[in-house]
Amino acid sequence: MEQITAFLNPERVNSLVGFGMNVLLALVILIVGLWIAKRVQNFIIKMGAKSPHLDNTLFKFLASIARFVIMAFVFIAVLNRFGVETTSIVALLGAAGLAVGLALQGAMANMAAGVMLMLFRPYKVGDFVEVAGKFGNVEEIDLFTTILQTFDNQQIVIPNGKIWGEQIINHSHHPVRGVEMKFNVAYGDDLDKARDTIMGVLNSHPHVKSDPAPFVEVETLSPRSVEFLVRPFTDGAHYFDVRYSLPEQIAKALGGAGFDTPYPSQKIIMVKE
Repeated sequence: MEQITAFLNPERVNSLVGFGMNVLLALVILIVGLWIAKRVQNFIIKMGAKSPHLDNTLFKFLASIARFVIMAFVFIAVLNRFGVETTSIVALLGAAGLAVGLALQGAMANMAAGVMLMLFRPYKVGDFVEVAGKFGNVEEIDLFTTILQTFDNQQIVIPNGKIWGEQIINHSHHPVRGVEMKFNVAYGDDLDKARDTIMGVLNSHPHVKSDPAPFVEVETLSPRSVEFLVRPFTDGAHYFDVRYSLPEQIAKALGGAGFDTPYPSQKIIMVKE
């Protein structure tokens, strides 16, 4: 009886009740914190999904960051309920975060560039782009790298830090593309006939558009020839078909019409004394 009375003394009972209340409040804080973190995460993901101009990968990353931040505060609040000094823990986490940030400066720079690429979207998956001196089809964009597939089926992984801030050429941005090429004819040739011959090839090509009309005009009078600038327009999907089929067709048409290719020449006059 004395042992029971000693166990149930008011101080011990108050201590047990206080501990039980702290456990209960800690559970409540943990459950509510988990619920809030999940709701915030889903809200950010849904907000990104509402706009087709924003990248889901970025919003999934931001949602995960928001959830981890909320859970960090929740765990600090739980520890605080049990009398744990959280000031030192916060300082320790801050110092650890600073150390990790300094150790991962290059990765963080790539991540920051990835965030900017996903926000402003200068290109998307499926586009043909020229970035960091490389050309290819965009296969994947993540927070740290952009993956390209070249025409000879090579995979190129480029850190986003090397892309952002440099020139980005997106060959797929506009649905209609101009294909620029140049052809030379001799000074003695009929320029109108040459223009008509080139236009005949352009008009018969299945992928060359009539609107906008092809551009065929003399651009330069070089020392050895007259240079035509030829710019037909086509859908972006057929750009390379036009780019690599027309030069041969036009060259054959000009040759068949009697035009000779003006090769570099040098006249030497010998005087006999």
